[in-house]
Amino acid sequence: MTEAEKIETQPRRDLAVQGCVACGSVESRIQFRTTDLLYRTTEKTFAIVECGRCGLLRLCPQPSPEEFDAYYPRNYWFDPSASAAGRMEEAYRRFVLRDHLRFVIRALQGAGESGPVLDVGCGGGLFLGMLGQRGFPVLGLDLSPEAAALAWSRHRVPATAGELAASPIAPASCAAVTMFHVLEHVPRPKEYLTEARRLLRPAGRLIVQVPNAACWQFALLGRWWNGVDAPRHLHLFRDTDIEKMLVASGFRVLRKKYFSLRDNPAGLATSLARSLDPMARRVRGTTESGAARLCKDLLYFALVLAALPFAALEAAFCSGSTVMIEACKSA
Repeated sequence: MTEAEKIETQPRRDLAVQGCVACGSVESRIQFRTTDLLYRTTEKTFAIVECGRCGLLRLCPQPSPEEFDAYYPRNYWFDPSASAAGRMEEAYRRFVLRDHLRFVIRALQGAGESGPVLDVGCGGGLFLGMLGQRGFPVLGLDLSPEAAALAWSRHRVPATAGELAASPIAPASCAAVTMFHVLEHVPRPKEYLTEARRLLRPAGRLIVQVPNAACWQFALLGRWWNGVDAPRHLHLFRDTDIEKMLVASGFRVLRKKYFSLRDNPAGLATSLARSLDPMARRVRGTTESGAARLCKDLLYFALVLAALPFAALEAAFCSGSTVMIEACKSA
């Protein structure tokens, strides 16, 4: 081991000024360095550090609010009605979101509570639109005003833009709160969980989904795993990390699911060929002819299909690249 490698593995206090959000420790050690491999919004280099006490991985340095806005381009959300390709992409998303839908409907049936389903980070509102079509009352919340507006105009989902803590939703009014790929993006995930608990009815359900840093994909690909997604992912949760955080926030875990038809195969495909990822190409503003775009989309879809068996296998061993958890309030 070289001297530089020794330094990289030693605990560092200067890289953890804010401390670990899970246990508060300021001890950490660098695991690797990376940059924005997906959207290329910055050339800045970031470290992924591991908490010296609990092992939670996090991005360092944490972006300032001004930097964070720059890492989420305005065209991150798009109107699928704007092009034939967009309409085809929405049809595909409807298909792969069915397992999310089944997971949430089963949770609602188990809860037996009345009230709306609040989707935090609702984006363009497709998931809530699908849930609303099945007769469930829905509400959306997103930091992006453009996304909230699209949720209403495209799917008739009542949505508002803003922070969860500042939302106008009444306490103890929601039958369920869903957070699909939200907690890894926020600097204080425990506050989101606490606020979700406040909004839930007594038997209400919380459904969270995050990338799972205990997956085989991360073990094999390391910094090239799409779940790292620096600098937008501030924390890299293992399934055990998020369970402990839920318990500490007053929840009891009821059910876990390690496979997502929408996320797991596509995540592996993007890890292996970022230049083919449709969203990344759109955000980067890649110049391409209609024929080139169609060819790249078909190649990406073929790669997603090829990734499906491996994604299903790792999930069968509870090591999927995402974990979806249903929880209720603890007594």
